[in-house]
Amino acid sequence: MPAEIRTAEILAVGSELLTPHRLDTNSLYLTGRLNELGVQVLAKAAVRDRRPMLREWVRLALSRADLVVTTGGLGPTDDDVTREAVADALGLPLRDDDGILESIRARFRSRGLEMPAINLRQARVIEGATVLANPRGTAPGQWIETGDRVIVLLPGPPRELQPMFEEQVAPRLARRTPPAPLRRRVIKITGRSESHVDEVAQPIYATLGDADVTVETSILASPGLIEIHLEGRGVDPRQIDDLLAAGVERLTAALAPYVFSDDGRALEMVVGDALRAHGWRIAVAESCTAGLVLGRLTDVPGSSAWVVGGVVAYANEVKVQQLGVPAALLQEHGAVSEPVAQAMASGVRERLGADVGLAITGIAGPDGGSPEKPIGTVVIALSGPREIVKTLRFAGDRQMVRTQSVAAALDMVRRAAVSRG
Repeated sequence: MPAEIRTAEILAVGSELLTPHRLDTNSLYLTGRLNELGVQVLAKAAVRDRRPMLREWVRLALSRADLVVTTGGLGPTDDDVTREAVADALGLPLRDDDGILESIRARFRSRGLEMPAINLRQARVIEGATVLANPRGTAPGQWIETGDRVIVLLPGPPRELQPMFEEQVAPRLARRTPPAPLRRRVIKITGRSESHVDEVAQPIYATLGDADVTVETSILASPGLIEIHLEGRGVDPRQIDDLLAAGVERLTAALAPYVFSDDGRALEMVVGDALRAHGWRIAVAESCTAGLVLGRLTDVPGSSAWVVGGVVAYANEVKVQQLGVPAALLQEHGAVSEPVAQAMASGVRERLGADVGLAITGIAGPDGGSPEKPIGTVVIALSGPREIVKTLRFAGDRQMVRTQSVAAALDMVRRAAVSRG
């Protein structure tokens, strides 16, 4: 019987992936699908179009994982070197496949074109490989078994890669993956730092899992968001799900009220669901975030049911004219103050006819701060079901301050809705 495939590494091939202009989305898709099949991804890497370099990466990945998946580098140009590099790593020759060559020629003929000579290289197949047909492009994939390891070569364009994986790779893998499914749960948290979350969570991690189920944990931090990932593997899917659910319950209880989701929903989706459940409609007044809160809220399909609109009130005169903030209040307390934020929230609620008014004013930087109000000072206010105002201090550059401000504002709405539940 062929050896079971339990682990994988993904090599995204293409020099463009090592620039700020191209994002590798294939690895995200493949990681998700491999996890669903019960395969744990050990590593992912983006590798330049350099034959010797890619050869060494393939050898390294093969030394650690049961499955190596490459994406890209199967085109017709000189910098498409995946076939050659993998053949080098395996010490195998390449052969021309007449069937592939004819299908490529037919593809060009169907468009009234003659196949360029450079496309000949796309008909080269590593000795012993199974060809994975590509009816959506000219770059076929390849499945190569070497000892108890497998290498899969996939094209780079997602519209070609994903159908090829679903139709030809996934069924082969399903016959080789162990009866030990992989399950994952994600807990999403805002309003706490990574170290604070980890301090609470660490004692609980040690209690997760049992003799039949292995549970691995990891923590992912970004501005305004902390994620705890629980990954369980075992024989019985129901047992895995039960143990993960128990772990989620313990962690959520320990980290309440900072947990806003354990089912994959983004914060704006949770807020939208809460507003809809109460029948509330929201209006937003933004200064330092300049529409970012409203953008997050309206990213959710159907948000017109709970979002009225908003006002970007950067200048003081806009705060006065559009939101009704008293000029004397601005003069006495300054734009970044709790009285002004509260006036902005009530003003946008009343003038737009909303049930909830939300306002943000602050100093995002890199200048504008003072000893009394340093950069990162942000004031958030809520008006309507509850009157709330808070002054917060955020660290980081302008973008980080704005991102954290948005998360804090949305979470203020969430908490107000929960307290009214």
